[in-house]
Parts: sequence; C-alpha cells; structure tokens
Amino acid sequence: MKLTEEQESRIVEFVDTQGLKLKSLRDDILDHLCCVVESELNQGKLFDESLENAIQELAPNGLINVERKTLFLLNSKRIIIMKKFMYLIGFVGALTLTIGVTFKLLWYPGANKFFTIGFLLLLLVFVPMLTFDKYKVAIAKALSERLKIILGCVSGIIVGLSGLFKFMHWPGAEILLLTGAFIFAIGFLPFLFFTMYKKSIT
Repeated sequence: MKLTEEQESRIVEFVDTQGLKLKSLRDDILDHLCCVVESELNQGKLFDESLENAIQELAPNGLINVERKTLFLLNSKRIIIMKKFMYLIGFVGALTLTIGVTFKLLWYPGANKFFTIGFLLLLLVFVPMLTFDKYKVAIAKALSERLKIILGCVSGIIVGLSGLFKFMHWPGAEILLLTGAFIFAIGFLPFLFFTMYKKSIT
C-alpha cells in the first residue's frame, strides 16, 4: 500500500519542522520514515500510529539529536582534537594557577606571573571553550537553556576577573564584582530556576 500525497506531505511537514540543517540527512530520514510507515500500513496499522512508531524507533530523542550524532561522526577527529586541546588548556591553567598561589604564600619570585597566566588561561580560554561546547549540545533546546549557559559564563568570567584584580591590587575590582554579581543575580539565576521548574513539572 503506497502512501497518499496527503500522508507524504504530513511526513515532510514533520521532518521540516525539526530544523535539520543537513539536506542529505533530511532526505534520508524522509525516505526511511516513508518506507517504515508504508510497511506498517501494509500490516493493517493506522497512519498516525505507524508514523509515531517510526519516529520513536528512529529518533526517540528527536531528529536534531540524530543530526548532532551524525555531525559528531562526520567530524569526530576534529572534535576529539578540540576537546583534548580544551582540557589541556584547563589543566595547564589550573596547574599554573596552583603554582602561582603556592609561590605567593611562600613569597617566591614569579608568583604574580604564574597566578595571572593561570587565571587568564582558565577564565578567558578554558571557560569560554567549555561554554561553547555546552552551548552546542543545548543549541536545539529552549532559549532559556541557552541563555542560562551564556549568562553563567559571562558572570563567572567577570566575577573571576574581579578576584584577579583584587588579588593583584589593580583598580576596578569592585566594579567588576558588582557587574558580575548583577548579571549572575538578574540574568543567570532566573533562567536557572526557570529551567529547574520546567524540568520538575515534565
């Protein structure tokens, strides 16, 4: 039993509303769904039930998740290299920061340089890279989830810089602290509790 034009249009409409960016993947998914639905219709099942079963079998977490996994497989080597680089930066930054704090406490020379370099590596390189990585995972999620990640990163960086400025006795530490705290309280926290509330009722 072949699909009617109306049934094909409904499958196309469903796939197109998912926001897939890879045209080849979109076409493959359409072909797969049509074949599975046709097979189930031949077994005497209703169209809506057949389409729902086909979707659940192919992508229980949504078609965007399938696209994300496809992109990861296509770019797995590059992604793994970037992740290694990101965590290496985080390790070097944390190690350098620890050396800086230790040298500062023991009054060894070079303490300020180690501390500053470690702090900046963590705040201005590792944290933004980690945030971007988390943002890519949440790109298909609600706007509130994405804003939570961005505002959390921005407020964390600014508050962290205020700590660096205070530690190094540079001017502007108070302004940075107030700005970071404001973004955290007015921007990050509302989105955090809003997403927690949404998850609690679903």
